[in-house]
Amino acid sequence: MTVQLPFEQAHPLDVAPVLRQLQQDGVVHRVRTRVGDQAWLVTGYEEVRRLLADERLGRSHPDPAKAARLGESALFGGPMGNFDTEQADNARLRSLLQPHFSPRRMRALRPRVEELTAGLLSDLAEHGPPADLLQALALPLPIQVICELLGVPYADRDQFRAWSEAVGDVRDRVRSEQGLGELFGYGRQLVARKRTQPGDDFISRLCADDLGDDEIAMLSMALLFAGHETTVAAIGMGALCLLANPGQQQALVHDPGLITSAVEEILRAPGRSGGGIPRYARTTLQIGEVTVRAGELVLTMTPRSFPAPVALTSPVKGRPTSRSGTAPTTAWAPRSPASNCRLSSPGCRRAFPRCGSRSRSRSCGCVPIR
Repeated sequence: MTVQLPFEQAHPLDVAPVLRQLQQDGVVHRVRTRVGDQAWLVTGYEEVRRLLADERLGRSHPDPAKAARLGESALFGGPMGNFDTEQADNARLRSLLQPHFSPRRMRALRPRVEELTAGLLSDLAEHGPPADLLQALALPLPIQVICELLGVPYADRDQFRAWSEAVGDVRDRVRSEQGLGELFGYGRQLVARKRTQPGDDFISRLCADDLGDDEIAMLSMALLFAGHETTVAAIGMGALCLLANPGQQQALVHDPGLITSAVEEILRAPGRSGGGIPRYARTTLQIGEVTVRAGELVLTMTPRSFPAPVALTSPVKGRPTSRSGTAPTTAWAPRSPASNCRLSSPGCRRAFPRCGSRSRSRSCGCVPIR
């Protein structure tokens, strides 16, 4: 039987029942995407980890017009890139971008992220209850961080966020393509400005390299999109995990050293069951007992790396989240969700050590989170 995507999910912290059943039934399954195309869904944790680093899968397709699609998003719905040069292009991008996101550069950001977090939490406290954590922290923090990193004016946030939301539209391809076009055009404007008025930021440094305006605009806008959208969701999911597990929340209050492992567990949270990023078999390959033909769509999704309730302070050792940047096409990207979550969590703990959800606000005297 072919299963239909996306899977119904009663609660964001609960794995979709269909997905859990598929994981129990086997490693690879035939599914139908949102737009009605056939795909293979891989649910085995070890298989997913291997496939994320397997260059026999890629984002491009030899015949894009006939490729199966996951959805209508111009960025995540179907194939991207040149099939003949994809692997060489990925290697070049890694070589080009890794120095800009070295561990040293990322560590240098820590004081500024902590400063931004403290300021946002101070504003949240002054506002008083009830507080909207999304608007007060989860949205502005990653947007401010990525804007300063790239050299994008924070004042333009409403504009580029609207374009980003359009790009991610999985139902309306026209809207998604228009949003992508607007975002790219905005990137070109920034590049032209940095050519004449450089600063100490990512776009200015790329302008100093031997790169064309279009490539710099494409790279910087891709990072702008991914650098804040994923982190907004991760911070919100982290807060929800802690509010739903008060015992785990108290464990972090008493032992801040657990925050790093807690963030890794939060990044394993089920999230949406839409299918992830579409990738295509570049050649015929075997996954489990299934033979995947060249050109077929392959999706990867793991409910969690282990079939147990959320245990933020008791991580599974030696099994990092499969969301980590292990794929050849993403190995150069900064782990902004993990970094921002790690740096925002201590600030939240210090500012609101006894905070709770609206349903639990009667038991604490601080700002409830809704």
